[in-house]
Amino acid sequence: MEDRHTVLRYWFGRDPDDPGLAKERASLWWSKAPQTDKEIRERFKPLVLAAGRGFLGNWKSTVHGRLALILLTDQFPRNIYRGQPQAFAFDGIALELSLKGLASGEDRLLKPIHRVFFYLPLEHSEVLEHQHRSVDLFQELVLEVPESRKQFFAGFLNFAIRHCAIIERFGRFPHRNAILGRESTPEEVEFLKQPGSSF
Repeated sequence: MEDRHTVLRYWFGRDPDDPGLAKERASLWWSKAPQTDKEIRERFKPLVLAAGRGFLGNWKSTVHGRLALILLTDQFPRNIYRGQPQAFAFDGIALELSLKGLASGEDRLLKPIHRVFFYLPLEHSEVLEHQHRSVDLFQELVLEVPESRKQFFAGFLNFAIRHCAIIERFGRFPHRNAILGRESTPEEVEFLKQPGSSF
């Protein structure tokens, strides 16, 4: 039966402190593979729905439980509902979980790679204030990790900066417009023709 422990083990593997393992998991985290989407849908969709309905509130009593809830509401819906409006339907829940955890300093109890996903709900927000905070958090993370890992974590900072720049320019993510039934402006249409305009 799937629970908070299997969520974390599935996403992070055996040892999140192993730089090689983190790079290996990157294909799971960032690629758009139908087989991965199918596996997450079959294994974790019931937990995603339970989290969305507030049935897993007791998980918030531990920092790792909160992290598992963030994964269920921020990452997994993007796999389960890829290309559908529901992919973003749980973002508000994930954002609240992240912000409350940040307010209590829980993120500082996590390993660096865990903190990346703790912060991603802010990077996914279309609110500029959240974007600026996301960039600040990823900058702090790069400064705090050992020298040997700075380049790896700088990649996450780069993505945070790119997300922030889009919200600064458009006030929203244009690549979500078609999925969410929003009409794109002429400027957004031109932007979406550029490489790297979608995530």
